[in-house]
Order: sequence, then structure tokens, then C-alpha cells
Amino acid sequence: MTGHAWLLLATLAAAIGVLVLLINSRLRFHPFVALMAVSIGVALVAGLSTEQIADSVEKGAGDILGNVGITLAFGAMLGRLLADSGATERIARVIVDRAGTGSLPWYMAGAAFVIGIPMFFEVGLIVLLPLIFSVARRLQADGRIKGSAHVYLAAPTIAALCTLHGMVPPHPGPLIGVQGLHADLGTTILVGLICAVPTIVVSGPLYGRWIAPRLAVHPDRELVAQFTGVAGAAEDADTSSTAGGAARPGAAGAGGTGGVALGWALASVLVPVVLMLLRTVAELALAGSSPVRHVLTFTGEPVIAMFAGFLFALFALGYRSGHAPEKVRESLTGAIKSVAGILLIIAGGGAFNQVLEDTGIGKAVESAATGAHLNLLLLGWLIALVLSFSTGSATVGIVAATGILAPMAGDGGVQNSLLVVAIGAGSIGLNYVNHAGFWLVKESFGMTLGQATKSHTAIQTLVSVCGLLMALLISVLV
Repeated sequence: MTGHAWLLLATLAAAIGVLVLLINSRLRFHPFVALMAVSIGVALVAGLSTEQIADSVEKGAGDILGNVGITLAFGAMLGRLLADSGATERIARVIVDRAGTGSLPWYMAGAAFVIGIPMFFEVGLIVLLPLIFSVARRLQADGRIKGSAHVYLAAPTIAALCTLHGMVPPHPGPLIGVQGLHADLGTTILVGLICAVPTIVVSGPLYGRWIAPRLAVHPDRELVAQFTGVAGAAEDADTSSTAGGAARPGAAGAGGTGGVALGWALASVLVPVVLMLLRTVAELALAGSSPVRHVLTFTGEPVIAMFAGFLFALFALGYRSGHAPEKVRESLTGAIKSVAGILLIIAGGGAFNQVLEDTGIGKAVESAATGAHLNLLLLGWLIALVLSFSTGSATVGIVAATGILAPMAGDGGVQNSLLVVAIGAGSIGLNYVNHAGFWLVKESFGMTLGQATKSHTAIQTLVSVCGLLMALLISVLV
């Protein structure tokens, strides 16, 4: 380690401190603005010329938006079509209606798992709230569970949604990691899913079963009525008409379940994921000159796969559902607007990553980590955890950790995919009062600050730790 390398490391530490300060201080900078300001400041301190700074910022922001931004936009529109048509609710109700009391958390985790593949955490939770409220109402009316029925059902839902959101493409965080670390997308999906299943089991149904009897959670009566379409409170005693299963989960949800067939609903969710996985299978099993391999490689590109999934859902769930084309277009426009802020943060993160590369800071971090003999997966997890907790943005944690560790990543393979998963897992942990998801859960279920900490924060931190342990275990085995 030279004196210049230490200076670069000090610059990085100061930059992270300034980034956290700008986002959390009274100034309340938007993460995109904070990332851009810090990127330019780091470049100036590290000695890049003004021309180099402009090129670095433009290249970093443009490259990552080209690789991730379009895919994210298609994913947001796909999620909106699924919600508006009632497809997600249809999937959830079919799964949950077959469950007994003891197996309900497992079925809720399964429903959230399927729905969480294309949807952001917040969107997936809102879509599933009608189902959680309605089924919880049945459980409480029958007296079949001790403690909070809402926590009993919400815990596996939160665990599944946040695990997929942070650790499995095609969500934006893992896609950023795939692009920045040059990991194979299909391999990352496979590895992410392998890590996700035991993580969800421990953090969702098992933890939920333990914590539910210890919390007395009572959502607002008007909110329950709004989401379920059933007048009265979640705690009403006069629920005999619904106790036997006649409650109307999701009756007031987005779009209802009208004529949405289960097959169409499942196909719309799985089309992009299957295309991406087929690409990996083709690259492993077929010769390079095979026409089938060329086709599957093309259709498995993230942009093409998400576009194909979106088009399938547009006709299968949008136009087939009888909605007017103008309404469909308005809904899709709203979906794009809802992710505009995320796109800007991603662009700012791309600029920051490029500056770290161009200034040589990434190489300095590599030298320091090599000298400290710190496991790369653990290092990536720690950086993402600290930054996500400090800034209130999992995306900031992922993009910064990816940029810092990119010089240390190999040329591809399973280890790079595991690093993507570890960084994503780190970004999930310690989700607290400066995260939007924390407040969504707290207010939706009428929790106190302590109850939200014992449920939502604890669940996401368990997901974070379990995700890291699974990544470390697989790294030893492969």
C-alpha cells in the first residue's frame, strides 16, 4: 500500500461520510443529487481533469441506464399489468385457499414468492394486503391462533418479498450487481433462488410463528374495510358469515379477480424468468454454433426477456381483460412515473461507480482488502449493509458496494453471482426508520415503533444474515 493508495482510501471514506450526511441531514438531498455531488467531489480530489470528470459521469450514468434502466421500466409496467388485472391476487388466493391454519404462513410465503419475482417490495406488499387482512380476519374470528394473526401472515410475506427484491434478478438491485460485476444473469438467478428458499423459510414462517404470539397488532378498521371490501373492523366479533371461508380477500384490490385464469396469471409472471434461465441452460449445454443457442441467448437478454414478458402480459392481461386501451396506457404511464426516482438513483450510482474506477480508488480498495485477508462476500455484504442503513436506500448500498468491489471481482462464474447475492443481502438488513418500506409496514398494520422493529426490521435483518450465510456456504461447496 503506497501513500497515494492510502489517500484514495481516505477519499473514499470521506465520500461515504458526505453521502450519508447529505441524505440524512436537514438538507435531505435526494440520493441522486447526493451521488452526483459526491462523484464529482471525489473526482476532483483524486485529480481527474474537468474533461475526464464529465466523461466519467456521463459514461457511468449512461452505461448503467442502458443495461438496467430499460429492463426496470419494463418490469414496472409488467408489475402494474399484473396488479391491475387481478392476476397477482388470483395467484395468491388459489394458493392460500388450499391451506390449513398451520400451513397458512407457508402458503403466504409461496404466494409472495411467486408475486415477488417481478414486483418491488412495496408494490407486492400493497397487492397482498387485501389477502392478509381478509385471511387474518377469518383466523381471529375462529380463534385459531394466539397473538396477532396479522403478524402471523405478514412475516412470511415480508420475508419472501424482500428476499427476492434484494437477492434475485430481475429486480433492479441484483441487476445492477450483475452488470457491474460482470456476473452471468442466469447463474445469478439460479444461485439467488437457491439462497432465497432457506432464507425465506427461516425469516418468514419460522420467525413469524415465534413472534406473532408476542405482538398485539391491530390495523386501522377503516383501512381493513378499504382493502377487503368488508364493512367493520378486523377485530369485529360478528364475523360468522365469513368464518367458514366466505370472506372476500381482495375484493377491493387492484382489478379484482374477475376473468383472470390462473394459467395466464402464472405465465405472465414466469415468462421473463424462464427466458433468462433458458439462456443459461443453452450456453452451458449447446454448442456455440447452434441456431437454438443463438435464439435462446437473444431472447434471454434481460431487456428482451422483460420486453417479451411485458408484451405477453399486455395482451393476456391488459387487452383481454376488457380494459379500454386508453386506460391501459394511462396505467402503464403511471408505472413508469413510479420508478423514475429509482432510475435516477441508479444513474447516480453508475456515475459514482465509474468515478471510483477511473480514479483508481477501486484498485486501492482491492489492495487493502487483499492485505487484510477479508472474505470478498463478507466485505460486499458489510459495505452494502452499512450504506443501506446509513442512507435509507438499499439501491445506494448496492450501487456503491458494486462499484467499490468491481475491481476485485473475477471474470465471471459462480463466485461473481454469489457476490451479487451477498451485496443484495447486505442491502436488506437493518431496515429501519429511514427506509420507506419500514413506514409502509408500520402504518399498514397499525404498529408501534417497537412492534415494527421487532417484526419488519428483525425479519429483514434475518433475511440479510441468512442470505450471506447461504452465499458463504455455496462458495465453499463450489
